[in-house]
Amino acid sequence: MRKKNRLRLRFRGMQTVIALFLLISVLLYLLQRNVRYENRANTLEIMEEDVFQTEGQQTASPECMILWEEDANGIKGRQMMEDVLGQMKIPYDVCEGKQLDTGNLKKYKNVVVSMTNLQLLDERILDVIDWAEEGGGLMFLYPPEVNGTFGLIQEELGILDVGVEMKEVEGLHFARPFMLGGELKDYKVTDAYDSSMAVVLDPGCEIYVESDDDNPTPVIWRRNLGKGSVVFDNLGYLEKAYRGFHCAAYSLLGDYCVYPVINGSTFYIDDFPSPVPGGESDQIQRDYGMNIKEFYTQVWWRDVYNLAQKYGMHYTGLVIEEYSDQVEQPFDRNGDMQRYQYFGNMLLDQGGEIGFHGYNHMPLCLENFDFQGKYDSYKKWKSFDDMKASFQELDDFCSILFPKEEFRVYVPPSNILSQEGREMLVNDFPQIKAIASVYLPGDLAYDQEFSVSDDGMIETPRIISGYILDDYMQIAALAELNFHFVSTHFQHPDDVLDEDRGADLGWEEMFRRISGYSEWLYTASPDIRSLTGSELAAAVQRYYYVDVKRTVADGELKLSLDGLADEAWLMLRINEGEPGTVSGGSLTNMQEGLYLLKAESPEIKIELKK
Repeated sequence: MRKKNRLRLRFRGMQTVIALFLLISVLLYLLQRNVRYENRANTLEIMEEDVFQTEGQQTASPECMILWEEDANGIKGRQMMEDVLGQMKIPYDVCEGKQLDTGNLKKYKNVVVSMTNLQLLDERILDVIDWAEEGGGLMFLYPPEVNGTFGLIQEELGILDVGVEMKEVEGLHFARPFMLGGELKDYKVTDAYDSSMAVVLDPGCEIYVESDDDNPTPVIWRRNLGKGSVVFDNLGYLEKAYRGFHCAAYSLLGDYCVYPVINGSTFYIDDFPSPVPGGESDQIQRDYGMNIKEFYTQVWWRDVYNLAQKYGMHYTGLVIEEYSDQVEQPFDRNGDMQRYQYFGNMLLDQGGEIGFHGYNHMPLCLENFDFQGKYDSYKKWKSFDDMKASFQELDDFCSILFPKEEFRVYVPPSNILSQEGREMLVNDFPQIKAIASVYLPGDLAYDQEFSVSDDGMIETPRIISGYILDDYMQIAALAELNFHFVSTHFQHPDDVLDEDRGADLGWEEMFRRISGYSEWLYTASPDIRSLTGSELAAAVQRYYYVDVKRTVADGELKLSLDGLADEAWLMLRINEGEPGTVSGGSLTNMQEGLYLLKAESPEIKIELKK
């Protein structure tokens, strides 16, 4: 009897263990399925274009004249400031220096000089100085040649003495609050060269940026000149990555400057969800003793997911169905849906979004596309119908996996996109509302501006990428945070496997760096909105279509917004005084003299208190 009772107890114990095992298995199965019934409601929706009714205020009187010279730097500087002012929605004229009629200067609030040889202006340079002393804002975009003409005006620019040789600025230090994120650290300049004047300044100059060495070179400074002001941009870099520096320098002219911004931070994960590579990695084995699949689930995704939780990010994952090089129909369905659902539904449950990357990693390019020998592993699609069929298979696959998603964002593999591929997206897959490629130009890259194209596609470029975040990327991130008030970043799960992307450093160091960037971003701009890819597209729409008319009278700044649908965001810098009461919107103090304005009405009034 005792033996039977013991057997019963053991059997019941085994039943309990089996039941627990089955329960855990069911829970794990449900966890991996991670079925969701409600998506996070979008904070911003993409609108039809006719919602953005405009009155054509771009015909308003120009605020600024770009004074340029037809040499290499003069042309680059003119293009730089046309891009900067155009995207700040500040109307401008351009005038070649040798054709300047100084009698026309009184029509302008500001003048930006993009000239190397001031001798082309002869004595008219003195008329420019006189105009500034009467209340104009004068900005030098880059250091001109030091010659007799420059010597006539250098004291008015705040320069007491200038060295014979140019100075190489290898790092930047922010001497006072100026650009968001600037004071949090010093910044290294990539590929530095002799670009800046070695100067001694008048004590009355306000230095905003200087070199980070023991004998600092002033890089951006401002001084009052009579009733007007002078800003000297001594950096000398005229690349796209530095636009935000020139925008910020321009904003120092006059008593105030206001311009529309996007206000959005978006983090993309390319190739995710996607097939997880099999096998092992030397670095992962070295640091974790795991194979790649185990590492992706137990370490990489855990850390990336928790980082989003910490800062309230909403990832946009870009799906790859297969890693084959197949470019002809028919396209087989990937049968391993469980891992897609596990990763994808966790991302969605966190408030993220799913977009398209491709059926495989072959860019949407037909056989007439020239890869210029740079991507030998890529195959071209055999026909337009094959390319379209692969995308339709991806659409069908994702619709089964994530039936509540709309798949509105496309990221081109390796940021390469042909004209035919783009036309296919617009004409045959109208649910795709935004293309997110890259902001900075590169080999074969489909590089973009934050804009809406004529065919209605919203261009939402990614600015920086990866986990290493080198010095150049940090400069670009700082610049764009202050130009468009935007941050866009993309990463790949397989970055941890690629030595060129930091794999030898190990995941712990790679994760430390992306964590450091996230901390920098949300410390520098705690009020920036965390958006998915389609929400960012909606924000770009609102930014793109809004124009601003600015007037000041009786101590009040009046803004009239054209193309306002429901909301707009603007950056306001006040160089003299501070804001008082506001009607038609609300202000957030970002740092000394810099405010974020949320526009809630086409007519906004801001009291300017001296």
